[in-house]
Amino acid sequence: MIKRYFNLEKEIRPDKVLIIYGPRQVGKTTLLENFLSRTKLVYRLESGENIRTQQIISSRDFKLLKQYAEGYNLIAIDEAQNIPEIGLGLKILIDQNKKLKIIATGSSSFEINRNIGEPLTGRKRTIILYPVSQLELLNQQTEFDLKEKLEDFLIYGSYPEVLTVKRKSLKIEILNELVDSYLLKDILTFDKIKNSKKLFDLLKLLAFQIGNEVSLNELATQLKIDVKTIGRYLDLLEKTFVIKRMGSFGRNLRKEITTKSKYYFLDTGIRNAVISQFNKIDLRNDVGKLFENFIMMERIKSNHYKRRIGQMYFWRTYQNKEIDLIEERNGKIFAYEIKWSEKTKVKKPLEFLNTYKNSTFKVINKNNYLKFLK
Repeated sequence: MIKRYFNLEKEIRPDKVLIIYGPRQVGKTTLLENFLSRTKLVYRLESGENIRTQQIISSRDFKLLKQYAEGYNLIAIDEAQNIPEIGLGLKILIDQNKKLKIIATGSSSFEINRNIGEPLTGRKRTIILYPVSQLELLNQQTEFDLKEKLEDFLIYGSYPEVLTVKRKSLKIEILNELVDSYLLKDILTFDKIKNSKKLFDLLKLLAFQIGNEVSLNELATQLKIDVKTIGRYLDLLEKTFVIKRMGSFGRNLRKEITTKSKYYFLDTGIRNAVISQFNKIDLRNDVGKLFENFIMMERIKSNHYKRRIGQMYFWRTYQNKEIDLIEERNGKIFAYEIKWSEKTKVKKPLEFLNTYKNSTFKVINKNNYLKFLK
């Protein structure tokens, strides 16, 4: 059993809806069921895929909803994104009983946000459950053991099911099934996209460009579709937890590029499955990019779980001076360069440090990365 970071006992509040969302197959249902198996609360567990549940929650019938929740301390709804106008239904439930606790899980920020929207403004708490993080694994394994498995994390990623099997052929089988059957399912279903081939071709192009600035015009030209469609696909891929966009940082220097973005995959195993590339690290020419993708996503997980509030960017000038990661939080700027090998020499970005006086700089490599992710 992989112990996840969140303790739902501490997260739920009366008069608030706790929303747990994230990619499919990362353990949201397991997290919920483990909590319910231990709680002393009297609860009702429902699935958003149940037609009767959809009818009741969407009904706006005050009397029916009050009867539905009567006698329970907690209402838990799994796959809540399937219930139309669920936000209004949950608001009515809370209004009817101020002591009622509600948990809703969903696999798409796109659909959850669209359905919950304004009705629960100020009445909800949100947590994202990602593929298993290094931060979580550090609670069960030593730093030495995790570093020994770093190659596997880069190649096969951190989905729970992938981590719990030993055979590499089975890991690959699970990842291919995730890509084929789950990750694209939300987009193709929710936004009625019919051209799944173009969407998958876009993912392939992004897989070869991790760590590089992405031009929407170039993507549109290569795929022979218009730029607006590319933008819409990228937005949906991010909202359904396949990729993560990172914008560029800039405040003072006229030399800074601030209009382009980079895209990382939420999980390196998924990235490798998209391009069918599972070779060992010493047989690859993309280990630096893989490590960068891995560190970016692990830092995002760590920041979210630790509730370190701030913004993440990259930085580059027209003279090709570049910093992989800029974090801005608490009025300070932290700059990080990510290098696979600790032997790679990295010069201090003096232009950046002199321009942004409240900034610091550090190099992250395969020797010190776990301290960075704590």
